[in-house]
Amino acid sequence: MGDTNRMTAETPMNMASTRSHCIFTIYISCKSQDSPTIRRGKLHLVDLAGSERVAKTGVSGTILNEAKYINLSLHYLEQVIIALSEKSRTHIPYRNSMMTSMLRDSLGGNCLTTMVATVSIEKKNIDESISTCRFAQRVALIKNDAMCNEEVDPKLVITRLKKDIQNLRDDIALAGREVSTDPLTDEELLMCRERVNKYIECTDQRNA
Repeated sequence: MGDTNRMTAETPMNMASTRSHCIFTIYISCKSQDSPTIRRGKLHLVDLAGSERVAKTGVSGTILNEAKYINLSLHYLEQVIIALSEKSRTHIPYRNSMMTSMLRDSLGGNCLTTMVATVSIEKKNIDESISTCRFAQRVALIKNDAMCNEEVDPKLVITRLKKDIQNLRDDIALAGREVSTDPLTDEELLMCRERVNKYIECTDQRNA
């Protein structure tokens, strides 16, 4: 899917140069069967188009305009990364571009970020390789304390509270009855067994 939507074009430096950034997002949520707590997560897989020096590529027309937008968006991303690495900064320019707005939670939020940098081994591209390494080094300076994202499912809480209310109503109704010396009915015996088993289970869970 990502390769299908990725825009490429031929340039003097690359036969299949990426002409746009590509972001693939996966949303994950999970919970235990008897627990009202839901854990949520989000995974961003980002393929950044490489920066280009127009003087080297010698492109023109549409490809030139694409190169300008690529370099500008990478510049805005670098501004955000530099701001995050400086603890004294109070303002982070996430809104400078759509990409930095989308990646806000994956850069300075409750997250862990990993970057894989690709460089050229050719001597003529040494400047671009050094620039890429410096970019990756700035990303490595970002420090976040990631924690598990947990929230309570309100539907399960409401169901549990309704059940507790019904149990309390049953207890009140049972306590309000007149004391009788008659033998218990089968229904009352079954209710007593359920209450005793429930009490034993709660006691075992507290002692565990």
